[in-house]
Amino acid sequence: MDDSPTEHFEHAEHAEHVAHLGDKFLIKVSVTIALLAVAAATVGSLETLETAAAIGDKNDAVFIQNKATDNWSFYQAKSIKKNAYDIAAAGGSPLAEDYKAQSKRYDQEGKELLAKGEELERQTDAKLESSERHERRHHILTVGVTLLHISIAIATIAIIMRGLRWPWYSALAMGTGGTLIAIIAYF
Repeated sequence: MDDSPTEHFEHAEHAEHVAHLGDKFLIKVSVTIALLAVAAATVGSLETLETAAAIGDKNDAVFIQNKATDNWSFYQAKSIKKNAYDIAAAGGSPLAEDYKAQSKRYDQEGKELLAKGEELERQTDAKLESSERHERRHHILTVGVTLLHISIAIATIAIIMRGLRWPWYSALAMGTGGTLIAIIAYF
């Protein structure tokens, strides 16, 4: 989020100016703007956290998938060796019993690698699902924070227009909508 780190000072300055005017309605509008700014900052922070979580889970998925790929390559190598020993044992060589034992060992190791590979694939899928969930939340929070920022701008119109009511009501509705959308992101 590219909000100025001094944006809250601007809101405080507007509120102070309005307080000197003594108009109770304009004071309500100023307080509303301050509350909307807090809500926007909070939702913006949540949006940033969801983005980071989505990227982190996607990176984890790639790392785990690389481990799975390495595991599958190792599984293939064991399978090829097992098949070579099976062929050698079937050839009737005096070492046929040794070949059968080696084949059995590679078969067992292959089963272990198969189970490990399937588990790594499940972990990859889980991380990708988690990343997609964070990304969906990010998109929803983006809509919420945008509505909150627009509501701040609309509420400011009520101050500029010296007490015009409809911008304040619109800002309240839009700010409520933005807040509700942000809440919905987590359901």
